[in-house]
Amino acid sequence: MNSPTDHARLDAWIEAHFDEQVRFLQALIRVPTDTPPGDNAPHARLTAEWLQGWGWTVEQHPVPDAEVRAAGLTSIINLIVRRRFGPGPTLALNAHGDVVPPGPGWTRDPYGGEVAEGRIWGRAAAVSKSDFATYAFALRALEALQVPLHGTVELHFTYDEEFGGELGPGWLLRHGLTRPDLLIAAGFAHQVVVAHNGCLQLEVTVHGTMGHAAVPDSSTDALQAASHILQALYALNRDYLQIHSTVPGITHPYLNVGWIEGGTNTNVVPGRVTLRLDRRMIPEEDPAEVEAQLRATIAQAAARYDPPRGGRDVRVEVRRLLLAHALRPSPAQQPLVQALQRHAQEVLGEAIPAVGTPLYTDVRLYAQHGVAGVIYGAGPATVLESNAKRADENLRLTDLLGATRVVARALRDLLA
Repeated sequence: MNSPTDHARLDAWIEAHFDEQVRFLQALIRVPTDTPPGDNAPHARLTAEWLQGWGWTVEQHPVPDAEVRAAGLTSIINLIVRRRFGPGPTLALNAHGDVVPPGPGWTRDPYGGEVAEGRIWGRAAAVSKSDFATYAFALRALEALQVPLHGTVELHFTYDEEFGGELGPGWLLRHGLTRPDLLIAAGFAHQVVVAHNGCLQLEVTVHGTMGHAAVPDSSTDALQAASHILQALYALNRDYLQIHSTVPGITHPYLNVGWIEGGTNTNVVPGRVTLRLDRRMIPEEDPAEVEAQLRATIAQAAARYDPPRGGRDVRVEVRRLLLAHALRPSPAQQPLVQALQRHAQEVLGEAIPAVGTPLYTDVRLYAQHGVAGVIYGAGPATVLESNAKRADENLRLTDLLGATRVVARALRDLLA
């Protein structure tokens, strides 16, 4: 049910408290959450202090140390805030606090939270500490309305998105700590994302026989064998160009080899080489078939390698590192899509599309538990514009303000 008066009151509250919202985001940026090493519990405790200061009960759910270390991280505390307005659906708002390390090239302090040129600057200013602020202040504005509503709003602030989300939303869902009906997850203000790619990551280790470079016939070069595998993998990328997704915003599958390690010294024939590949899957693909094709391609390429006289056949091990399923469009998303699009049109003055994204996100984990979700939050039209995961990441303050207004209005309508 639309209520223009309530929407105007929400807008007014958010604008009156916008300076406080920016200070909150600055505080979040100033506590590093680089992942790796993934020591994110201090950030969760700081966030909880802010939320408790507004009178909210904050559930802190620490992930056991053994599970965290097994995932290659240091510490995780996931947070849940539940605000019940009455009987009705539960709508969750999820954003992640973990980020990739800043890397080189910054012209501003990546942990400074500096406000300049109409923007806030720093690592995670756009992805996705910004949506800690978007969602928290949208919920505060909704409560300030003090009108009858039906349902519950939950904030899920988690810390494992960069490593796949299994110890963030996945952990909360597996342990039965939440089971919302609908979900809005961190995104950008100028589009509603209803689908995303899947991702398969494999580690391929090629075993040859190490030997002296002066007598190479006495060894089997693992790097030469690995180069045969790499050529076969990259040839698949040409085939992938012929496969097209029907989801707007998603094009075709693709493959990337992002890490290679091997050898012991310049004058030694490498006896072992390890590479890691990332295969992005469009929503229409079957992950089992994709993995089977990759494993077959690797095995066939290794078999075609002809070692020198006296050398031995290479041995190849393939280990799955990650399987993230795609998010597919669903009719159950439509109440969220319609509410967000309607209010974005009014607040931002533009029609925002419902599209897919080539990224993969934690929303897939909610979808696997039957939760209809979309991606919407504070940010520009594209990831590149925000410099997310690059130097000088930033967020336009107008996008933060606009997205907060849109989310608050949508919550009011969905719980009316």
